[in-house]
Amino acid sequence: MKIVIETPKYSFFKYNKTEKGYEIAFFSPLPTIFNYGFIEGTKSPDGMEEDAVVLGPRLLQGSILEREKFDGVVKFLDDSVRDDKKIVYINGFRSPFLLSLYFRLYALFKVFLYAFKKRKIAKCKFEGIIFE
Repeated sequence: MKIVIETPKYSFFKYNKTEKGYEIAFFSPLPTIFNYGFIEGTKSPDGMEEDAVVLGPRLLQGSILEREKFDGVVKFLDDSVRDDKKIVYINGFRSPFLLSLYFRLYALFKVFLYAFKKRKIAKCKFEGIIFE
């Protein structure tokens, strides 16, 4: 499967790939501690392609990784919709504790983002990490 990196590691901006290129989806008070992207040709319950968290060195936006399997999954609800993120481990630091802390804070941030940007109450929740 093909993973496309939208948001490089350490970025404060979350990007989405569109026909026009990579557009900023929102500014996050938390820098991303991993590369974030999607799995090309898949569909998740939120209607977008499945999310991928790539642990390892910083990759450039638009980088493409080919993988046969995943190394784990982040269980996540975004606006009450299942939005799990597949984990791919390349090398280097891999801390379930740090990832858990990041996604707990990210879920809280998303609740505030929905409240202020979309004027709605949303259920966003980190439900755990499973490494295979």
